[in-house]
Amino acid sequence: QNSLTAKTVSRKSLCILNNQRVPGAENMKIILVFLFIAPLTLSATAEKDYSSFDSAASPETKSRFAMLDDVRILANGLLQLGHGLKDFVHKTKGQMNDIFQKLYIFDRSFYELSLQTSEIKEEEEQLRQTTARLQINNEEIKNLSQEMNSKIEDLIQNKIQLQEKVWGLEDKVTKLAIIQPSAQETKEISSLKAFVEQQDNHIKQLLKIVEDQHVQLDRQHNQIMELEDKLNHIELQELAESSFTGEQTEPEAISFPVRNATAVTYKSDGAAPDCTALYNSGTRSSGVYTIKPNGSESFDVYCEMKFGSSWTVIQNRVDGSLDFNQTWDAYTNGFGDLNEEFWLGLNKTYSITKQGDYILRIELQDWKDNKRYIEYAFSLGGPETNYTLQLSRISGSIPNALPEQTELRFSTADRDVDIINDFNCPENYLGGWWHSECEETNLNGKYVAPRSRGRLDRRKGLYWKPKKGRYYLLKSTKIMIHPTDLKSFE
Repeated sequence: QNSLTAKTVSRKSLCILNNQRVPGAENMKIILVFLFIAPLTLSATAEKDYSSFDSAASPETKSRFAMLDDVRILANGLLQLGHGLKDFVHKTKGQMNDIFQKLYIFDRSFYELSLQTSEIKEEEEQLRQTTARLQINNEEIKNLSQEMNSKIEDLIQNKIQLQEKVWGLEDKVTKLAIIQPSAQETKEISSLKAFVEQQDNHIKQLLKIVEDQHVQLDRQHNQIMELEDKLNHIELQELAESSFTGEQTEPEAISFPVRNATAVTYKSDGAAPDCTALYNSGTRSSGVYTIKPNGSESFDVYCEMKFGSSWTVIQNRVDGSLDFNQTWDAYTNGFGDLNEEFWLGLNKTYSITKQGDYILRIELQDWKDNKRYIEYAFSLGGPETNYTLQLSRISGSIPNALPEQTELRFSTADRDVDIINDFNCPENYLGGWWHSECEETNLNGKYVAPRSRGRLDRRKGLYWKPKKGRYYLLKSTKIMIHPTDLKSFE
């Protein structure tokens, strides 16, 4: 009877565990079976002991004590089982709460990451559209600039022809100064002068427009470069963020364009004939580069990027740190530091200019930081002509101080080819220059600060002197050359 009772309780407990589906119920079943089998074994052993040692006891007494022991053992086992189940349920609830909390944090992080990714993609699309529009505008402005440069070249040629006609008419007027010209001739001369002035004003306006276009091109180019850098940065950021949802892999290195504001040295293969050709090939930073003009050895020059192109600098003076009172050989071969003050050299300049027609631009700055410039169409002879210079003014913001349509031979203190009235210009005014009457200008003279009050010291200094104007004592000068045809080396 005791055995049947224990089996019945065991079955009921197992049914309860199965119906409740408690986690780890299989382990609890094994523990419960063990707890019930043990009392049954103990009860059987006790019955044998009672039968052998206490044969005189009645069957009812033995049965009653056996049932009480079994109930106590069963109750103790059930109590222990209840404590174990309670601890197990408590631990399971704690683990479930941790899991739910981690799932909530993960869902929230994933949602925020998806929002950030969407915003980044929208910004990237906007930047790409802006870049495309800027590139289209850049191409349109470049085409417009090329057309304007072509028109300016035609106008310059027309102006030169008209100037030649005007000079011929002026010669006729000089010869006929005594004879009263006819009314028709006077009217023709006046109309020609008015036409020349009109053409000159038109050319000045076009040059101003071209300068504005060049400035705008540089500004748009810088904006495009900044947008490209920003796009590269966004792509790298997207790659880093997307790696959280996949395997952790190391991204490839991305090279960003480096723009160096200081002077750099560029070694080419010798194909570039001047700085303008380097600009047309993609170079956009001012600095020291190596060029190789046609029929000449390669050498270093300083290229200045401005006005949507690149100019070859042949002279630069900024602070008087370099003595320009040099010999003929020094002026022929060049001297100084290309990153500071220097003279490129007559031989190198001639090897560049003999390739085609060039513009000579002189930039001046006085001690009040006022800046002026003047540009000439010019030709430079070789060493057999003592590097003779001929000029024809094109435009500028300062009066001319150099004779036009006159052969100016270069002179130094140790080699003065034109001694006027036994007066040596380079020896008295210091520095090599294209002197004619020893009074026009001297951009290679002694560097003199404004504190010098003596007229003789000022004339030995760095100055610009128009024939009918005052002396402009200068703080800095720069002489540059550029081809007249922007497409000549494309």
